Amino acid sequence: MPLIVGIVAAGDGVGAGAGVRPPVEGRGGSGALDFGFVSHPSLGLPPPDMTAGEPAAAAAVTAARGRLAIRSLEIALDADPTFRGRYADLALRELLSDAETMVDRLADAIGSGDPAVLGRWAEQVAPRYRKRGVPMDDVIGIAEGLRATAATVIAPGAQPAVDAAIDAAVAALRWHRRLGGDARKRNPVIAFIYKGA
Repeated sequence: MPLIVGIVAAGDGVGAGAGVRPPVEGRGGSGALDFGFVSHPSLGLPPPDMTAGEPAAAAAVTAARGRLAIRSLEIALDADPTFRGRYADLALRELLSDAETMVDRLADAIGSGDPAVLGRWAEQVAPRYRKRGVPMDDVIGIAEGLRATAATVIAPGAQPAVDAAIDAAVAALRWHRRLGGDARKRNPVIAFIYKGA
């Protein structure tokens, strides 16, 4: 045991100061780990700047989240008379919850000035809608309803940011719409062979 105490006391790189860089002028000076130019050590990407786009419009959209989600679903229901018949009450509640999440991602897209935020979200949730049997056209209807309702809570100057974000989401959803079961009927033989798809 005295050997270990002696090594730590001698400061041979084992113990309290091991692995910590000495303070460098202009880099914080605390001696803590510093990754220099990389702000996020695992991804290498900086966090999105939520003030780069339209932060006031993003705050207004977030404040009206529930109302916007309800109204966008109502617009989708009014636009397609067969929409309501495809879903039970529980499924409509799930779509309402999804619409609230869509409003959150829209606020992120507006605030960061990056319309691809909503497009990436649509890309990620498309398989979930497929598993639930929700056609992409219905999700596109909710997104278009959100475009119309978001205009009621934001300044007119922020409308192009909303349009760009909704367009990115609709483009992703339309791409997934091409798969069998949405825009076209599935081939019954293929559906029989690939029951799990």
